[in-house]
Amino acid sequence: MAKTIVILEGDQTGQELLEETLRVIDPSVTAFPTEFVRFDLSLENRRTTGNQVVYEAAEAMRHHRLALKAATITPEAPGDVGSPNRILREEIDAEVILRVGRRIPGVRPVGGVFAPISVVRMAVGGAYGAKEWREGQDGALSEVAYRTESISRRVCSHVADFAFQHAQRTGGKVFGGPKYTVSPVYEGMFKEELDAAARRYPDVRYDPQLIDATFALLLSGDGDPLVIPTLNRDGDLLSDLVLRLYGSIAGAESQVISLNDDGQVDCVMTEAPHGTAPALEGRNVANPMAMILAAAALFGHMQEEQAKRISRALYEATLEAVYDGIRTSDLGGGAQTDEFTNEVIRRLKSKLEVWSTLG
Repeated sequence: MAKTIVILEGDQTGQELLEETLRVIDPSVTAFPTEFVRFDLSLENRRTTGNQVVYEAAEAMRHHRLALKAATITPEAPGDVGSPNRILREEIDAEVILRVGRRIPGVRPVGGVFAPISVVRMAVGGAYGAKEWREGQDGALSEVAYRTESISRRVCSHVADFAFQHAQRTGGKVFGGPKYTVSPVYEGMFKEELDAAARRYPDVRYDPQLIDATFALLLSGDGDPLVIPTLNRDGDLLSDLVLRLYGSIAGAESQVISLNDDGQVDCVMTEAPHGTAPALEGRNVANPMAMILAAAALFGHMQEEQAKRISRALYEATLEAVYDGIRTSDLGGGAQTDEFTNEVIRRLKSKLEVWSTLG
């Protein structure tokens, strides 16, 4: 039976890189039965449908549980269609955003950072969606602004468990945490759930730190892979820093994850962490690497052993191509977008064929 992947189309180079990635994971390449259900989430179509297409895509995601998304434009004007990512996260009840920074062969990292760093961020709650208001005379120095934020113990527990499970899978150390000393009631709830998860996973190393110390200590790590669980806004800030520590965000992918009542992955959407890069549109020079790695991450969430082999082969084929000097201009090379993709396809097919002969 074919595995169905919901394809969320986007804008500008986001759409171009999605099309390149679909060439890589086409069943003619992977020999894995796959069907694509496509939704046009371009800014034009979101405006035309009044975001209805986004809700239809989210419904398909809940049904099929796997989605691959291109970068999309989020208009800034009030009253416009806004961010499709926000709608998709809300509609699938996403609780975790996972972003993994990793070293790219031949690209110099910042500050001697070499081991992977995974940011496990709350996808809901906190500053995002908080109630805000002001009191007092508009513009007067006496005017006061307020914001009411909330987090739930359920989300805190699921994010904590996911962080320890991810560390267990990757051989990493759970590192960092919230500023519970300043906010013992609000952020303290997250710290309580992290401590509880540490007791449930005694084989996983746990090094709790306040979030400000986490930022400061990133450049003086001991070389271990790190898994950093964070509140929503903390993770938004931290992931942008972490991905840049490796010299380029091209080697990273983003995963938006919904968990069931048992804390297991129920639905996942993967994407590249970069934007739509309008200046590169139509020039065949944009780097498809992060989008291809997003597809690799998606296959890794499938239960079939063949899919998991494809996931590993995709990661290896992509990074090995860069190691051997097949690079787009952003990484100091001369390969065009389609040339890099073609090389990944060649290496992927070769790996899968060789592995099939070995059993």
